[in-house]
Amino acid sequence: MLSAQRRSHLLDLLDRDGRIVAKDAAAALGLSEDSIRRDLRELAEAGLCVRVYGGALPVAAADRPFWDRLSLGTASKERVARIAAERIRPGSTIIIDAGTTALALARLLPDDPSLTVITPSPAVALAVAEHSPARVIMIGGELGRHSMVAGGALAAEAIHRLSADACFLGVTGFHPEHGLTTGDLDDAATKRALAERSTDVYVLASEEKVGAVSRYPVLDVGEVTEVIVDPQSDARDPSMQAGGSDALDHQDRG
Repeated sequence: MLSAQRRSHLLDLLDRDGRIVAKDAAAALGLSEDSIRRDLRELAEAGLCVRVYGGALPVAAADRPFWDRLSLGTASKERVARIAAERIRPGSTIIIDAGTTALALARLLPDDPSLTVITPSPAVALAVAEHSPARVIMIGGELGRHSMVAGGALAAEAIHRLSADACFLGVTGFHPEHGLTTGDLDDAATKRALAERSTDVYVLASEEKVGAVSRYPVLDVGEVTEVIVDPQSDARDPSMQAGGSDALDHQDRG
């Protein structure tokens, strides 16, 4: 089988099963695990999968550019945002991260002029200003055109000088074994810094993020106060969505 045919077969497996276990794929094709790992590495470099311990998982749908995600799972994002809004205490200082679920939360804030909102997202800042009387503090830095969030050294310095009662964090993947992930390296660092400056950390996990894995780790699930999932989604239990991914964790690293 030619390498292009193998990669096409692996993508078919990923689409059908929601994961690839390198050892099983190698046995089925009569090839070495090293050959499958090389194929998975090339597919990951092309952005077609995410390599994990022992194999690969699909690329998270939420890794699309910000503008493309605005129409993705809007009802689920709204339900998650409504639950998140219930976690906001009167007069508190909160951080709202970037992302489309964070944008939905910004439009649902309580009518509380004593509330302070800190955000690295211009879109979130404008939504807060439009829909609530809250004070808005923007975190400056270089604007990432993919995620539409400020990051880099200037953002890191600003975040270090701030503190908040709660942080509402956006991620592109929430997986029971692989934790909370995102598709951009700088964005992952910004998210960790925001979480470190907050007493409570709530993760906004709409249905397309549950069971998904992106390239860069943000936090382990045990490091946050709560992962807020959509109560109406079939994906609300990440252990169900993972598709028995324990098999991945018992193989050699792919």
